[in-house]
Amino acid sequence: MNQNQESEQQQQEFIDSKAALKADAKGLFASIKIFLVELLDFRHDTDREATISAIKADISFKGATAWILICSIFVASVGLNANSTAVVIGAMLISPLMGPILGIGMSIAINDIDTLRKSLINLLTMLALSLLTAFLFFYFFPLNQDTSELLGRVRPDIRDVLIAFFGGLALIIARTKKGTIASVIFGVAIATALMPPLCTAGYGLSQGKWDYFVGAMYLFAINTIFIALATFIVLKVLRFPMLHYANSKRRKNIARIAGVLAFAVMLPAGWTFYDVLKESQYKFDYKNYLENEINNNQSLWLQRDKLDIKAKTVTLNFNGDINAATKSDLMNELKGYEYLKDFKLIINGNTNRSTDKILELYDLALDKIDQRDQQIENLNFTIDSLKLAALSKNETNTVDFINLAKDAKIQFSDLETFGFSKMLNTTNFRSSDTVLVAKIRWNSSLQDSLRIQKSADLKNWLEKELKKQRIEVLIH
Repeated sequence: MNQNQESEQQQQEFIDSKAALKADAKGLFASIKIFLVELLDFRHDTDREATISAIKADISFKGATAWILICSIFVASVGLNANSTAVVIGAMLISPLMGPILGIGMSIAINDIDTLRKSLINLLTMLALSLLTAFLFFYFFPLNQDTSELLGRVRPDIRDVLIAFFGGLALIIARTKKGTIASVIFGVAIATALMPPLCTAGYGLSQGKWDYFVGAMYLFAINTIFIALATFIVLKVLRFPMLHYANSKRRKNIARIAGVLAFAVMLPAGWTFYDVLKESQYKFDYKNYLENEINNNQSLWLQRDKLDIKAKTVTLNFNGDINAATKSDLMNELKGYEYLKDFKLIINGNTNRSTDKILELYDLALDKIDQRDQQIENLNFTIDSLKLAALSKNETNTVDFINLAKDAKIQFSDLETFGFSKMLNTTNFRSSDTVLVAKIRWNSSLQDSLRIQKSADLKNWLEKELKKQRIEVLIH
């Protein structure tokens, strides 16, 4: 009997402890939920009326706003041209382009068709004025060249979509907060970068580079659509009051139009996101394919390559001939990449390139041989110079210059100066020899014909006197 009571008591304690554990778990989850709600909920800190008024105030585009836009476009264009990131950032901060974009997202969210129309008109006006200003700057400015700042705005990818969307979220959340956070607004202006794409588009127009224009405008469209989409989503989450009209029929029509526009905005946004995502995936696989299968293969010499996403082709141009086995391997390896397996691989080889490479190496070898010959000639010249120095030193003792000069003066009384030395001489510029040189000056009263005759006589006398076969006489 006592054992049964003990067993029942143990079972009851187990049930009680299990219930207490469940209660504690529920309490913990409830506490975590309350903590997360308090941490992430920003609806209680929203100033709806002030937010709507502030966004509407920034939509207007006239007077000072127009001149601020023109100045910011010029600043951004100079920064892009000079490849100065700091200058481009400064232009982003003073640009008024963000106002109409927020106005579009807000007007769709609260069913305000008048504000929507005003926002679209002002955005298009700003767009046209920005393109015209950038076009005029790059068309007339004498220093025009592609820079990394310019090239960074012509090929948008999935990261630009994410930056625009989350930047737009941060911007509208900061706008709706009581006491707007200005630093967030400035940061979003820098991150989303609305000005540089427009300046790059103007550069493309001025230089006739239509791919630059299309790529830059594509980036601007991404930023515009996703900032407006983020604004629409946040204002719907915060349940901003819908605008009501006295005419119920008109209200319904406006609501339908706003709904259609909202869908129209989200549809290209979703399509853009998908399109950019797919393009990024294609490029990522293509980059890995080139790195792993081509660049790491020392036997392949890639000259040019091209990825055509629309035509779904990969074109590789190699220097040298590519045999059938190599082509087959490259095609099979391409199928191992998920996003490139349906692409057609086009491989072009060039046998002439192999010959050109051989000729290039042959010419290089000839150049090295010529360099070696030149070094040998220089060495021979150095040796001859040393021999001449040694010979001159030895002959100092054998040739008595003073006595020779006295005898020359006795034989030729018209001599005024007399010099005698050895000199290196070359005629083929590959080898050298030494000659004896007598440098003389005759009396100025002698006629030219007599000078020539006396010089020849002096030459013969020196050759006999010194028993040398070759002596040069220089007259000065």
